[in-house]
Amino acid sequence: GQPSACSLNRLGVGCRGSVASVSGQPELRRRLMEMGLCDRAEVEVVRRAPMGDPIEVKVRGYCLSLRNDQAACVQVTTA
Repeated sequence: GQPSACSLNRLGVGCRGSVASVSGQPELRRRLMEMGLCDRAEVEVVRRAPMGDPIEVKVRGYCLSLRNDQAACVQVTTA
């Protein structure tokens, strides 16, 4: 099948994908990319807070907590 793209905040818990692109304010983009969210990095949604915010993801072997609006800036492709 064709890989489909969606924003990181729309992935369910346990889902994984690879980072396709990062958008948003330059400051935020740079920070997300410094955290490892770039260059087709494998990313997996570990868990979400009860209200959906923040979302915990695993990237390059470590866990990050992102706010929903930050995660929305990261486009991922899923197999």
